[in-house]
Amino acid sequence: MKRTFSLLVFFLITFVIYAKGNDDITQKDTTEIIKLNRQAYANRLTSPEQTISDASKALDMAVKLDYKAGIGEAYRVRGIGYYYLNQATAAINDYLNALSTFEKAKDLRSQAKVNNNIGNLYLDNNLTKALEYFKKSLTITERLNDSSLTASLYMNIGNVYYRKNSFNQALNYYDKSNALFASLGDSANLVQCLQNRGVIYYHLNDYDKAEKLLLAANKAAKAQDLNKPVASTNLTLASLYIAQGKFDEAERIVHEGEAYAAALKDEKLTNDYNYTIYQLEFKKKNYEKALRYLQTIFRQDSSIHISNESTQINLIQEQFKQEAKQRDTELLLVNQQNDRIKFWAVTVVAGLLLVVIGLLVSNVKRKAATNAQLTGLNEEVSRQKDNLDRVNHHLEEIIDERTKDLQVKNKKLSDYSSYLSHQIRGPIATLRGLMNLEKEGLVDEKECINMMDKCVSDIDQKIIEMSEMLNEGPRTIV
Repeated sequence: MKRTFSLLVFFLITFVIYAKGNDDITQKDTTEIIKLNRQAYANRLTSPEQTISDASKALDMAVKLDYKAGIGEAYRVRGIGYYYLNQATAAINDYLNALSTFEKAKDLRSQAKVNNNIGNLYLDNNLTKALEYFKKSLTITERLNDSSLTASLYMNIGNVYYRKNSFNQALNYYDKSNALFASLGDSANLVQCLQNRGVIYYHLNDYDKAEKLLLAANKAAKAQDLNKPVASTNLTLASLYIAQGKFDEAERIVHEGEAYAAALKDEKLTNDYNYTIYQLEFKKKNYEKALRYLQTIFRQDSSIHISNESTQINLIQEQFKQEAKQRDTELLLVNQQNDRIKFWAVTVVAGLLLVVIGLLVSNVKRKAATNAQLTGLNEEVSRQKDNLDRVNHHLEEIIDERTKDLQVKNKKLSDYSSYLSHQIRGPIATLRGLMNLEKEGLVDEKECINMMDKCVSDIDQKIIEMSEMLNEGPRTIV
């Protein structure tokens, strides 16, 4: 028995240690997933390819552990990486997977982030859709009081109004986002705000203020190794210098920006630089060079690309919705089948319960009948006990009476013994003495006979008195 108990304790301890080890591994793995996702997101403005690589690693780990929060965030961050590489199809696929994961987990904050990301994807091809997603996200973030995401949404809504040429309205949103990012100490997004405000002032023809803001954004982006903001800021600076006729400055900025765009492998930025170079060469009246950039073809291709990209994103969304509906239908069928199985299982269990209840009721009835019989028997026993008590009481009375009678008789016997001792023995002793005297010849025979007759008469009298005493009850002995 002791050996068995020791083995049980050993296995229990081993299991606890194993379970704890697994928990530690899981905790370590989820921490690694979170770290990879954060690292991937931080690289989005410097190396989108690294963002995709890190997010893919995080996704693989999260899927193995079935870590829903890690899966959703990995899809979202990888989608951001594809967005910065202008791969809209891959980006929307990841965003939709992320949104589906977060909706199942009922994670509103993460849903708002994904809606914001999808809005950014529509910025260059469908402003109405972009604004729809931004406002959907803003509704959630304001309810959650999330300052960081609210600031990003203000900036993105500003981007929508900028593309609609509503520059003052755009500037209002940029200023609000700038104030929030400053309070949060978000240096990367402050660079973006500087750039956006510089772009607005450029379009408002306030070149001095625009140049100041854009140069500040360029410097801050370089300090933080934010390649994408450097490349996009240089585009606006180049346009600014071209508008001011500072062609040398424009050429220097363009060459620098092209290098960053090439490092980022951003085709869209490269095309934008080609268009800017076309503008520069055209302004410098280098028409042959300018024509090589084929302004008309570039614009046409760009507009076709924008139109096709928007349509493609919409088609992917619809396809994803249809697949989601199909999955929901399949899940519904499985649930219905499970419900049927559960129904029959519940029915069988209910039938068994009814049988058990019937047995219990029958058992209760039998117990009730038995209890009734026992109650009757108890009452009978109680009655018999009462009778015995009465008999015992009567016996006690009889015993008391007999005891008293015996006491009286004992008293009579005691009186008789005392009477015999005192009254009978005296005459007998006298007779014995007379007989002795007569033998000795010391008394006259006649006198002896008279005295003996007297003694006999006394004895007879005493016997009569004694008989009366025994028959009549005790009396005082004289």
